Amino acid sequence: MSAPVLRALGLMSGTSVDGIDVAVIETDGEQIASVGPSATIAYPDETRRLIRAAFGMETANDATRAAERAVTDAHIEAVRRAAETHRIALPSLGVVGFHGQTITHRPEKQFTWQIGDGAALAKALGVKVVNDLRQADVAAGGQGAPLVPVYHAALARDLRRPLAVVNVGGVANVTWVGADGTLLAFDTGPGNAPIDDWCVRRAGARFDRDGALAAAGKVDRARLERFSEHRFFSRRPPKSLDRGDFNDSWADGLGVADGAATLTRGTARGIALAARHFPQPVTQWIISGGGARNPTLLRAIAEETQGRVLAADSLGWDGDAIEAQAFGFLAVRSLRGLPLTFPTTTGVAKPQTGGRLHLP
Repeated sequence: MSAPVLRALGLMSGTSVDGIDVAVIETDGEQIASVGPSATIAYPDETRRLIRAAFGMETANDATRAAERAVTDAHIEAVRRAAETHRIALPSLGVVGFHGQTITHRPEKQFTWQIGDGAALAKALGVKVVNDLRQADVAAGGQGAPLVPVYHAALARDLRRPLAVVNVGGVANVTWVGADGTLLAFDTGPGNAPIDDWCVRRAGARFDRDGALAAAGKVDRARLERFSEHRFFSRRPPKSLDRGDFNDSWADGLGVADGAATLTRGTARGIALAARHFPQPVTQWIISGGGARNPTLLRAIAEETQGRVLAADSLGWDGDAIEAQAFGFLAVRSLRGLPLTFPTTTGVAKPQTGGRLHLP
């Protein structure tokens, strides 16, 4: 590694709104020197409620301001708790990569909004903070998502390729890594969000733990085939989604378990349909994010793709921490002025750096 290696802490909270992932990584922004401890800190119920109340907003108001204060406070607390638990000395950190909480993503309007006060975080922690990592790409005409592909490529540099790395958060996205390191990335369709919303609405639970509800149900094949005809799946990448672009309403009228089964299969079908856009077939599908902990979803992905499907953890990766690690990695790239996004990952016209730096 020619450039200095920095110790970075990455923070990620996805559209599932379950909590904050915290992860430490040592990197020069191009290669991974080492990965450190990670933790997931659940959002308080009231913070989750405030975030959901702000979804879809495009201008600041009392709801977005309340949500931003809560999100910022929750991230400060999450870092402090993780630092105490894992003996992370905050002064040892070169930078914190702070994704913030997406409340609205409308790249067709050149608009994306991740709430969270980077300046307040830097002041509270006494560490440099880089946030607003999507804004420059969207302003330049890119989709602003996905941002993690350049980190997926760094993780996969010694694996057999072509391969696909799929992150199943609220929305699912894929990174195709070619044999020569070429990248193609895009959102595949719904991830956990419709399944979670169904469980909240119909089962009195925040999510389908271990996919047990879906496993007990039967997939409505007619609905699944209609779902597969959604125009998003045939649209050529680059493409990205707002959390609300796919919801759970297409399962309305089904029983609780059958609805969960059908929505779960829909997420898997969207991932499988992504393969029609790959330049070459993949040797393996690597699944990360919250969806990797759902064995019913993993089985569905394997059946839909008819491919080799692996949970990221089986490769020695920390599947729950990959996105948080990625934002530490991206923060270092931002400090170095290296590109975060590329024409084949977000559709931006040329490789684009980004991020806003806040000093403590």
